[in-house]
Amino acid sequence: MKNTKFAKSVSEKLDYSKSYGIDEAMSLLMGLKRAAFAESVDVAFNLGVDPRHAEENIRLSLILPHGIGRNVSVLAIVNSEKEAEAKEAGADFVGNEEYLEKIKSGWTDVDKIVVTPDLMGQLGKLGKVLGPKGLMPNPKSGTVTNDIAKAIKELKAGKLDARVEKNGILQSSIGKTSFSEQELKENFETLRSALMSAKPNSFKGKYLNSISISSTLGPGIKIGTE
Repeated sequence: MKNTKFAKSVSEKLDYSKSYGIDEAMSLLMGLKRAAFAESVDVAFNLGVDPRHAEENIRLSLILPHGIGRNVSVLAIVNSEKEAEAKEAGADFVGNEEYLEKIKSGWTDVDKIVVTPDLMGQLGKLGKVLGPKGLMPNPKSGTVTNDIAKAIKELKAGKLDARVEKNGILQSSIGKTSFSEQELKENFETLRSALMSAKPNSFKGKYLNSISISSTLGPGIKIGTE
């Protein structure tokens, strides 16, 4: 019954054939949120790029103005001299050999991994376990670094590391329905601006085809690209 009532509410408020301005889209999204819990708010950008071309394999790494509204668990793969720094910066798990063995056995109960360059070779051998989970550290995202404290603090603050998928879609969380509409809008605009700035100089054609925003249990709402 609840689902039926919700579907009816959606059909009354949302025009699926229409592309909304960001203000109206946010208002709709918040008006259709569930009261039981704070849902994640996600945005999907449908790009005209072909990720098989290196210059069109778009990757973003940035901190949104209001974070993403959830606790991010971080594993720091470091040697003993870096352990205190990692713990002080807020890492949830700190070590090297013991965690390399755990990952080898299939353990991936963590949101992000940071590693010092000297240990990346060992961690890189576990790509079959970490790759499918999106957990493999990368120098471009700042997760392979000697400045472990900075990397951990940025991740705990909600730093995003999003990349375009093989179908040309880049998806990312921009917060929770517990955020204000203004906070969600500012996070969205920051992400969209970063994405537009990442357009390859050599790219020809339409770069941004469509944008859709949704909450965890809510419908997709189209946002105009102009």
